[in-house]
Amino acid sequence: MKRLLISFPVFLLLAGCGAFSFSSKASESEHFSVMLWNVQAFFDGNEDGSEYAEYSEASGWTPEKYRARVTTISQAIQQIMPSGNTSTAVTSAAAPAVPGLIGFVEIENAGILEDLAAGALSKYGYNWTAFANLEGSPLGLGVLSRYPIKEARSHSITVGEATAPRPVLEVRIEPNDKPLVFLLCHWKSKLGKETESLRQASAKVVQRRLRELGEAETPVVIMGDLNENHDEFFLRGGTELSALLPDDPGAAALAKKAQRLSAGPNVPWGFLVLSGERPPRSLAMENVPAVYSPWMEDTGGGSYFFRGEWETIDHFLLSDILFDGAGWDFSGFQVLDSEPFIGSGGEPNAYIPRNGRGLSDHLPLMLYLKDFQ
Repeated sequence: MKRLLISFPVFLLLAGCGAFSFSSKASESEHFSVMLWNVQAFFDGNEDGSEYAEYSEASGWTPEKYRARVTTISQAIQQIMPSGNTSTAVTSAAAPAVPGLIGFVEIENAGILEDLAAGALSKYGYNWTAFANLEGSPLGLGVLSRYPIKEARSHSITVGEATAPRPVLEVRIEPNDKPLVFLLCHWKSKLGKETESLRQASAKVVQRRLRELGEAETPVVIMGDLNENHDEFFLRGGTELSALLPDDPGAAALAKKAQRLSAGPNVPWGFLVLSGERPPRSLAMENVPAVYSPWMEDTGGGSYFFRGEWETIDHFLLSDILFDGAGWDFSGFQVLDSEPFIGSGGEPNAYIPRNGRGLSDHLPLMLYLKDFQ
């Protein structure tokens, strides 16, 4: 198993085994699905001092609890596999049950990915992994892939003397010999003061890569916990910029006032423009590419429950190339809002480290693509 260490102090770990164990039918399929899940502070069983307090030995955290959590997370993922019984309606009738790629947010290290891949999920052939984190940060993000990872990068985000706690993990795979690039993110939370600047800096990094990859005609999926709702701009009263903006004249006026559009068409800006159009379009903001958000189509609900309200802070955002009728195109979106991902009260089945019960305080999302040859 190979590992590569690069980009100090941001590091990226790659792993892959020689066996290509999944069926050739998977690579020949015209359908491809992606799972995204913030698994809520997934720490391993070794204490190195950077863990959250409730995951310390003094608080009762043990290697046994970690191994049990690997099992329960794996079993939950198996619920969406062919033998699973998840009841939520899928928006694409032909969507496959086995995700070709799974993106995890809030995992401590690459070893957790390896344990997941080698355990109950091993029969599905997740033989390639990638992980990224900042040195010293308690949690990072990573992917399991059934397809060889052709390239992986890690992008750090710094504003002045502040650095976003987690980088952007960029992964390229080529199912059916057609490229797909995923930008897995975990943007700064709203806890603390002046956090918006870090989220906007993260958006600027994503915007730059989106433009570069778009010029190469490479389809891009932005995915992760962005800690902003799809309608964040309106929730704040439409009076201040956010890292996620609608294609709205009011938002465009604020952006221009902040001189974010005056630097020229090739300069990345500190926001992403969300669209519910297929393909996504930006009419109010000239020279700013839009990305498609399934949340913009009024799907209802959300993936995170906070203070009695559902939030849409977990995202799949798609570049316009995924709507051109050639190669991989968007075909569906789903929130996994049934058991075991929700509890008896209809809210996410949050994990409780004290007793080892539950899964995560976020619901997983599913994205479905189709190969139009």
